[in-house]
Amino acid sequence: MEDISFFRKGKTPRRPPPKKPPNNQRDPVGVYCRVRPLGVEDKECCIEVISSSTIQLHAPEGFKINRNGEYKETQYSFKKVFGVSISQIELFEHVAKPLVDDLIHGKNGLLFTYGVTGSGKTFTMTGSPGLGGLLPRSLDMIFNSIGPYQAKRYVFKTDDKNGMEVQSEVDALLERQRRENNPSVPKTTSSRQKIDPEIADMIKPEEACKADGVDEDSSYSIFISYIEIYNNYIYDLLEDNQEDAIKPKPPQSKILREDQNHNMYVAGCMEVEVKSAEEAFQVFWRGQKKRKVANTCLNRESSRSHSVLIIKLAQAPLDADGDNILQDKNQVAVSQLCLVDLAGSERTGRTGAEGTRIREAGNINQSLLNLRTCIEILRENQICGTNRMVPYRDSKVTHLFKNYFDGEGKVRMVVCVNPKADDYEETLLVMRFAEMTQEVEVARPVDRPICGFAPGRRHRNQAFQEELHLVHSLPPLPSCELTDPHDDVTLPRLIEALQNRHGIRQMMIDEYSKAADMMKSTLQELDSNFISKDNFIHEQNGQLEEKDKIIQSNKAEIERLEKRTKMQEHKIDILQKTTKIYEDDKRSLKQELETRGQRLQREVSDKKRMEQRMHGVVTDTQLKWEKECDRRVNAMQVEMQNKLWVKDEKLKQLKAIVTENKSHGRPDPPPRQTQQKQTSREERPAMKRSASPSPLPTSTPVRPLHRRSRSAGGEKWVDHKPSSSVDLGTVLQPVIPNAIQVSAPSERALSKCDRYVLTHQEVASDGEIKTKLIKGDVIKTRGGGQAVQFTDIETLKQEVTTVPSRKRKSSEGKPANGNQTDGSWTDVETRCSVAMEMRAGSNMGPGYEHHGITKRRKP
Repeated sequence: MEDISFFRKGKTPRRPPPKKPPNNQRDPVGVYCRVRPLGVEDKECCIEVISSSTIQLHAPEGFKINRNGEYKETQYSFKKVFGVSISQIELFEHVAKPLVDDLIHGKNGLLFTYGVTGSGKTFTMTGSPGLGGLLPRSLDMIFNSIGPYQAKRYVFKTDDKNGMEVQSEVDALLERQRRENNPSVPKTTSSRQKIDPEIADMIKPEEACKADGVDEDSSYSIFISYIEIYNNYIYDLLEDNQEDAIKPKPPQSKILREDQNHNMYVAGCMEVEVKSAEEAFQVFWRGQKKRKVANTCLNRESSRSHSVLIIKLAQAPLDADGDNILQDKNQVAVSQLCLVDLAGSERTGRTGAEGTRIREAGNINQSLLNLRTCIEILRENQICGTNRMVPYRDSKVTHLFKNYFDGEGKVRMVVCVNPKADDYEETLLVMRFAEMTQEVEVARPVDRPICGFAPGRRHRNQAFQEELHLVHSLPPLPSCELTDPHDDVTLPRLIEALQNRHGIRQMMIDEYSKAADMMKSTLQELDSNFISKDNFIHEQNGQLEEKDKIIQSNKAEIERLEKRTKMQEHKIDILQKTTKIYEDDKRSLKQELETRGQRLQREVSDKKRMEQRMHGVVTDTQLKWEKECDRRVNAMQVEMQNKLWVKDEKLKQLKAIVTENKSHGRPDPPPRQTQQKQTSREERPAMKRSASPSPLPTSTPVRPLHRRSRSAGGEKWVDHKPSSSVDLGTVLQPVIPNAIQVSAPSERALSKCDRYVLTHQEVASDGEIKTKLIKGDVIKTRGGGQAVQFTDIETLKQEVTTVPSRKRKSSEGKPANGNQTDGSWTDVETRCSVAMEMRAGSNMGPGYEHHGITKRRKP
């Protein structure tokens, strides 16, 4: 079952890890290689040991490496390579002995075996009778080193949070009695019980090892726990389950937790206290029998789980007498050594696994793959300087040992390989992973000093007890039993013994008296020394009294100076407050001055801006009135010219009629006013520009350029109004009948029309919008397209003026303001003629129906 407590809502956030002292010293992961001897049925060998640190892999026959189909030989280097002739003791001395030595000195360690199924991992870790592996030799070395200094059973007691407590000897005795009398409590294995014959001869006596530098002034205790990781679940192999023959109860999986020092541990795992190497190995063997193994095509007893043996060493200093352990939990140092036997990676095609075995193999390969992934990310972070998160939590194996890779202890790995040709491909992958693992560096663990008393107190206490025993020991009395009245030996022997005892007693009395005299003389000397010291003390007291008087006078002077200092400080405070007030006033006046200066500058700038604006308004008004005067003058000139032209035309027509009547003798026809009204638009600009009247044309002038037929209903216009044009919202607007309105000119629109007008808007100097109507003729080019020839520009301007109040005209018929030319018509004839002219020009193009429009034509 997974630990889901971390995902609970409202959980208190995790405390930050304690700050550890910076440790820049790092050591690479120690990787060793051990080659298994070739089996009897195996003929081809693919591994060759070149040196003590290098091996070479030969591809077997029929196995192609590169694209060319050639064989390839690869060499791999390790910290040390152990060939087929290496012994178990040599392997232990190079690999596990340094870790055991660190364990005794308070440092953690991790050792695991890695390799393919059937490569000899379990033999390397456990061994066989007479050929003990790394595990039994480590236990033997530990107890050979701390055997004389072990505490009594149950003095050290484990808690449920990966910690260790210290009990008194009385509490430990009560705990032992309670466990012996309570049948429900599992009893620990005693060293006096019969040892299993399978583990009796694991280690030869001449191969025993012992650590140096063991602290003799501390007490030690060893605790063993043994677990397995099966299908990514953790099971306790030392847990005593009440087996039911009818309905057996399956074992319960354990969960991983983190203690207050942020170290991972298995919650609820049983920890057994052991007092000898044989007892410890017997506990291990009891759990080993529960480990899950299965028979496959590659291995008769293939491990289907990862096994982890945790050896925990508790160490605490003795008191000042060297008899009892300090009852201080903070003085207890706990170190542990983890020995891991990983399950071998395998391919289901080779093992012939089915059903449950396939699932087991998949979980084993997945956990090993996650171990490789963690190693790769650690290597990448250290080499490339990245900070990727290492996925320790993806597997129970990596999650349990993540503290070791973070710098909690040394890490060692023994890569076991089988040289047979069938395992070449898997061995190649194992070699690559081992080579990559060597590049990962782990922080070197910091020494953990134990704060005890002065060293050597246990030895001194023992020597004192031996000396005291020698001093107070008297020779024993001989047998004083008399069975024969003629016995002349027993009484003399007894008398002699009593005399000897009396002599020894007298000698002891003399020694005691001498010691008393010596002690008395020593005390007298001390008394004399005390007397001399008393005299010296009296002299020193006199000097001290004189010094006290000097000190008192100095104190009085200091008090006087302190009062004076306080008075000066008070004056300084008053001056500082006054200075602060003056500074505040100065600051406020300065701010007010700056504000007024800014206001004055703002007023000056506003005045200059107003002058510029008024100057611009005056200039615009002047230009406006100048233009208005010019427009009015031009209007009057045009009006007068039109009147003169009309009169001249009338006279010419009358003259022509009179002349024609005289020549033909016909009556006078009415004047040709209709022809005057239908005068073409092309003649009007020329008429208005001529200073003198011209004869009336008798026919419509022919345009030199191409003209389209007007039988469809008159001229067609292309009204080009851009989309950005602004609607002025005036009452009178240019109206173009029979026009095609477009926002952008196109060849199709131009081909249907013969006139073109563009509406252009711009802002005048007085802020009003000025509209220009740019007109032109649409002609056909020689290439078959259309071109526009601009002929005229009309300017439309909207003016907002105030309507003057209507005043009554004077009796003479003049306006009240005396202006006779202000756009008023004096008689009905003039008004009618002008209206007739404007009606006659209604078909001359856009802009003629808007009264009050200034009209400007350009050729």
